[in-house]
Amino acid sequence: MNMQQRNVMEYLDKTVLQYPDKVAFSNGDIKSDLTFAELYKSSRAIGSLLSIRGYYAEPVVVFMKKHPNAVSAFFGCVYGGCYYVPIDEEMPKFRTELILQTLKPRVMICDEETAELSRGMDYDGEVILYDEAIKTAIDDQRLGKIRDEQIDTDPIYIVFTSGSTGIPKGVVACHRSVIDYIENLSEVLEFNHETRFANQTPLYFDACLKELYPTLKFGATTVIVPKQLFMFPVKLVEFLNEHKVNTVCWVVSALTMISSFKTFEKVKPEYLDNIAFGSEVFPIKQLNIWREALPNAGFTNLYGPTEATGMCCYFKVDREFDLDDTVPIGGPFRNTRILLLNEKNELCKDGEEGEICVVGTSLTMGYYKNFEKTREVFVQNPLNDLYPELIYRTGDIGKRNSRGELCFVSRKDYQIKHMGHRIELGEIEVNVNNIEGIRHCCCVYDKEKDKIRLFYSGDIETGEVITVLKDKLPRYMIPNKVEKLDRLPLTANGKIDRKKLASM
Repeated sequence: MNMQQRNVMEYLDKTVLQYPDKVAFSNGDIKSDLTFAELYKSSRAIGSLLSIRGYYAEPVVVFMKKHPNAVSAFFGCVYGGCYYVPIDEEMPKFRTELILQTLKPRVMICDEETAELSRGMDYDGEVILYDEAIKTAIDDQRLGKIRDEQIDTDPIYIVFTSGSTGIPKGVVACHRSVIDYIENLSEVLEFNHETRFANQTPLYFDACLKELYPTLKFGATTVIVPKQLFMFPVKLVEFLNEHKVNTVCWVVSALTMISSFKTFEKVKPEYLDNIAFGSEVFPIKQLNIWREALPNAGFTNLYGPTEATGMCCYFKVDREFDLDDTVPIGGPFRNTRILLLNEKNELCKDGEEGEICVVGTSLTMGYYKNFEKTREVFVQNPLNDLYPELIYRTGDIGKRNSRGELCFVSRKDYQIKHMGHRIELGEIEVNVNNIEGIRHCCCVYDKEKDKIRLFYSGDIETGEVITVLKDKLPRYMIPNKVEKLDRLPLTANGKIDRKKLASM
């Protein structure tokens, strides 16, 4: 980490001098292209306008379509000494209203279309139109004063995650944690100025950090993939080839959507040589299809929670795995420590399962206006009774394998007690994913009826699935109900939507 850097926009300040005319962000068509010079100018114009109108050190909602202009608005908020909060027209209105109730923002940046939508919201603050904001004369003196007064623990964004009570939780990240994350992620994945990213996730998730800030740091290019292409795997791969994409950092479901439909028999990603994946367990059967199709590419498993600014552990796939194995999450990034704690808050012994806890600069500030929830999971390190030291309790269960590599076992929520036995739903899913003809699967537990339900998509009938599982799993782990779907529902982030399946 560059200890002299204390502001994420220093990345853009330097890169614009090296690559002013290079495309930084694009939607895949020339009209949407934003060069580094255009990005720098528009961001600073927005920062100037926010400051002139008296907004400072407060949340600015960016309610815009998924477009390079939205990225420019994010950076404008940071130049103006504020912190951005991305929302999107795809988000359910009820969720958006809850977020606005939590924030009570005084200002929102919109494009023409979302400005219309904002009128139907429970919001009475100012709406700034992006196209008008970028016409503001840049006030270098004003922006210079803001920069001089900023420190590296100032917030730069809030992203809202699901709350167990149904109320979204706003995770607040600062310059220090994001710089630490980007420096270490970039070192692990070896980004450079020739990196061409394809962005998969919505911009209101922290996952897009993997593209946004390395693009600024290196003078790379990010192409935002149109969402509808994730329904058409052949067209998606053709899009990657058209834009010479060499790097993807995607959720596993987006990658398995390509491999499970035999896409590589028709077309392969010609330029793709750096594939990072996370947020879900990658079925070995599908990973093998990818590795066979792209034998010279590097594959990296990333792990980490939003509360630790994204990813904090990595494993470079360096060997073959048996079909019933899981890819390790490996070890922590530099400047991050992982503690595996058992139920007595002691360090786990080799092979013992425990909760994954994160320590270090990558920890975010906590939850916006929610000190109670923050105190529940950002807690004093139980191994340290000498001085204050926060750890983040992820709620994920892990263990170390015989090689000392950290392996994800399950979410605490996915461990169930059924017929007197403790069961990992993930173990059932691993076995189902290995069945020939299965494309995607997900297990959920109906607590009220004490039943395990399996949902899947593929070219195999439910009776065959149960027959195969009876040879692989003990009786108490056989799902009580098996249902075949054309497609499994996905969250906006592209992960399998477990909550929706549980409610079906």
